[in-house]
Amino acid sequence: MRISIIVAVASNGVIGRDNDLVWRLRDDMKFFSDTTKGHAVLTGRRNYESIPERFRPLPNRANIVVTRNPNYEAPGADVVHSLEAGIECARALKVDELFIIGGGQIYAESVAKGWVDRLFITHVAAAPEGDTFFDVKALSAGWTEKAVIAEQEANDRNEHAFHIAEYHASQP
Repeated sequence: MRISIIVAVASNGVIGRDNDLVWRLRDDMKFFSDTTKGHAVLTGRRNYESIPERFRPLPNRANIVVTRNPNYEAPGADVVHSLEAGIECARALKVDELFIIGGGQIYAESVAKGWVDRLFITHVAAAPEGDTFFDVKALSAGWTEKAVIAEQEANDRNEHAFHIAEYHASQP
């Protein structure tokens, strides 16, 4: 099973504020949806709760929610209590790819433990204020850009310009 991260990151590393997105990028949301459909997505509880209730669980994919709360319920999703348990849950579901979709702590832990094979990073041309970050610079030594998947100028569908790049773990 391949493990991938999918994340949109501002030029200052911000990925969110007050448990919400800090921009409106409809074409990036379409990329996210198209890329993760038919696979499994793993998310922390706070990030899961930031998804509008009418979209939870995310349709057409297995949803795995990581929380420390032993009584937490997420109807239609699998609830686990560690990142490791989430990865094992995805393996048990026999999916070919698991997408880690946030939040910041889940991203950091999965990269630190060396479990991620591939990154899809939407590089957003903005520097908003935020309280949740993704450290793209820390990845520079361990990752190789394989492709720029899309480039998008700001328009009525996208508040900021962005480009989406795919990275693979560098070989030792």
